[in-house]
Amino acid sequence: SFLPPYSSWDAAYERELQTFQDIGDAGEIWFGEESMVRIIRWLEKREVPLDSSVLDIGTGNGVLLVELAKSGYMNLTGIDYSPTAIQLSEKVREKEGMSNIKLKVEDFLAPSAELSGFDICIDKGTFDAISLSPDDAAGKRQQYVRSLGRVLKPQGFFLITSCNWTKEELLNEFREGFEILEELPTPKFCFGGRIGNSVTALVFQRK
Repeated sequence: SFLPPYSSWDAAYERELQTFQDIGDAGEIWFGEESMVRIIRWLEKREVPLDSSVLDIGTGNGVLLVELAKSGYMNLTGIDYSPTAIQLSEKVREKEGMSNIKLKVEDFLAPSAELSGFDICIDKGTFDAISLSPDDAAGKRQQYVRSLGRVLKPQGFFLITSCNWTKEELLNEFREGFEILEELPTPKFCFGGRIGNSVTALVFQRK
């Protein structure tokens, strides 16, 4: 999956919004269906209660939240800094009849005060996109980690799916205040006789 830089998302979501209005297709699922299945399976395996508060960071078209709602999760919030993405996810939510999904325009690097106390935070590609920011990407990554510490409860879980960062790099990025619980299996690819992962999926717990 190629992730465009943070600033060009609005244009991409404009196109997806138009397509959804035209043909009812919600557009790209970042990292494909299996990434959503992987997240939901982990929540079910850990027996995470269905009333746990879940935050989808950079919700995009909101499809992950719809799948979580279909799996029985009731306390769901999606944020995106792109107003067009939130418009799109609202349309997807309406089409699916999922009234229990809350959606907000929020910049995760400067979260509002009411964005706090979540049991679970999920990121599929947003940390990647922030990392590609043309100005002060390193500072933005540090701010992301600080924001995560603010919005996630102590002992809360953070599930991150990335195509830009290895497990070791992510452990380093989130070493302040988070510990690794497990790595989730992701599709492997083979290149020049070496096996690597195109996608890394990790579960952290807030200390």
